[in-house]
Amino acid sequence: MTQLTYLAVRARQSEQHTVLTFAATAADVLRFAAIDRIRRDDQGRLSGFQRPQIAAHIREIKDYLNTPNAVLPNPIVVAFTGGVEVVEVGDGLCRVTVDTTDGATGLVVDGQQRLTALNESSAKDFEMFVALLLCADEAELRRQFVLINNTRPLPKSLIYELLPTVDGLPRRFEGRAVAAALTARLNHDDKSSLKGLIYQHTNPAGRISDAAVQKVIMASLSDGIMRDLIAKRDGERRCFNLVSEFYAAVKHTFCDDWTGHTPRTSRLVHGAGITALGYVMEELALYDRARTRSEFAAGLGCLLGRTAWTSGEWNFGGGDVRYWKAIQNVNRDIFTLAQYLVSAVRADRKARRAAATETPLLDYARP
Repeated sequence: MTQLTYLAVRARQSEQHTVLTFAATAADVLRFAAIDRIRRDDQGRLSGFQRPQIAAHIREIKDYLNTPNAVLPNPIVVAFTGGVEVVEVGDGLCRVTVDTTDGATGLVVDGQQRLTALNESSAKDFEMFVALLLCADEAELRRQFVLINNTRPLPKSLIYELLPTVDGLPRRFEGRAVAAALTARLNHDDKSSLKGLIYQHTNPAGRISDAAVQKVIMASLSDGIMRDLIAKRDGERRCFNLVSEFYAAVKHTFCDDWTGHTPRTSRLVHGAGITALGYVMEELALYDRARTRSEFAAGLGCLLGRTAWTSGEWNFGGGDVRYWKAIQNVNRDIFTLAQYLVSAVRADRKARRAAATETPLLDYARP
């Protein structure tokens, strides 16, 4: 049996958790703790926690640690669900023994860049502070990871991608968790029109912002068509189908502005375009009862020749004319674009209904 033992200070915090602090070298930390990178398997199942390494950030920390007067006062946080023995010594001190017989059993919750930089530096005897958190199970470990990092400068997109795997979070996360789960499904389900197109930490090749897709879903869940759909039997599938079918229609209707483009070359796949079109989806779903891609495409047809996704200018009326690239992913521009698109769709619906109710004039022959 291989063990590492440290003298630690125990903090009086949550009665449900054991929180300790001690000092250790990077090499020893990596003997009992692993950096579990976030990833998905072939079926789209999520595993791991940490974002990919940031080489430039690690290099900066390493260069600093190679200087003679370097200090690193901020601790890294390592969580365990077992394999740790804690013995009270007295005066708030504990003797912590970590079993490393089967390798690293802890997971780095915070501080992966610092740990990697220190391990790669020349300061092999340099000790860093380690905050050890003992959790009841992996579910609790995931919960603590999200809560700890939500107040730190960790990418929100990584936090949001993890939300569907975590229970017992504050209410403010509930809507976001549902939206994140649907976004992940849209990105990985073979039946999705957006499969592989959404940028996530597990899919860095995606070109559509996951935040934009989540924004569309969250708005609909709050005040739109999905608010009713999600409450129905198999509600998540209904919401998934709605979004997938709508953007399939968008891809078909504006094929030249979609295919092969990135947010830099087309405002259609830009955050502003994706979010603004979410309002069009709501309009067509609520008032035209569109559910399939062909039904959505029928409603989108009126926009052909009236958009400037990749070139030209947007004429929003009232003298507001903008170069296509001037539309930015800010609320003001998103609202202006959404209002323009929805107004065109409403005008087209009104014209079609008027045409359908017109009574043809009959030219009666005079006797």
